[in-house]
Amino acid sequence: MAKFLQFIDAADDAATYPAEKLIAMTCAADATLLLKFSPGSLGTGQSASLDIVTLTITADTEQAVMTAIGEAIDLSRETVIVVCDDVGGVFLHSNILSCTIALDA
Repeated sequence: MAKFLQFIDAADDAATYPAEKLIAMTCAADATLLLKFSPGSLGTGQSASLDIVTLTITADTEQAVMTAIGEAIDLSRETVIVVCDDVGGVFLHSNILSCTIALDA
């Protein structure tokens, strides 16, 4: 069964990606985790097509948050896994505070 990761950072600003398109999770700075999805919004064959979802997290919790995302992909029975919903206040892990979505960053 295919799984999807969903992010909502504001009213009318949301993205849902196939979990299989997640290519990296990187702790870019204190309290910042970057999730990179390829191909991004430009599509396959475009050299710079990479969407990035930035998660603001509690400082020094990147390992716990990355592990929770990986376990959710692997173990969740849900088809759509809500990682961050700033509007509805739903977060996959208690240390995820907010998110922003950058298309073809």
